[in-house]
Amino acid sequence: MMTLAKAHKIIEGSTQKAQELGIKVSTSVVDEHGVIVALHRMDGAFYISPQFATSKAHTSALLGLPSGAIAQYAAPGKPYFGINTAWGGEVLPIDGGLPVKEGEKVIGGVGVGGSLDVAQDAECAEAGSKALEE
Repeated sequence: MMTLAKAHKIIEGSTQKAQELGIKVSTSVVDEHGVIVALHRMDGAFYISPQFATSKAHTSALLGLPSGAIAQYAAPGKPYFGINTAWGGEVLPIDGGLPVKEGEKVIGGVGVGGSLDVAQDAECAEAGSKALEE
């Protein structure tokens, strides 16, 4: 189960990585149903970054996959083209979201938004996820 204490630990790991990278991001942690448990926007992060972070976390929690993993299926001409509009923008096929697991069970998702390079968002999400394991 995703708890507030676990969410805070994930946010701490993500924020620390963002500071190391010299970027300002938002980190969202959701439960297995995609409901927000905690959301943090660093001072100076883009105002839209919390929505990006939450959509990536939601995507990862519900699908049990990194948010960017569905991008290849969401391109024009592919079966899931337009999926990002199906749930009002809550599904986002962009890197920066990861499922959070206990063993093999998905207990939630972490999403990071705000970097101009989504690979950095993904690095922060990974750092947040790893912080929970420590």
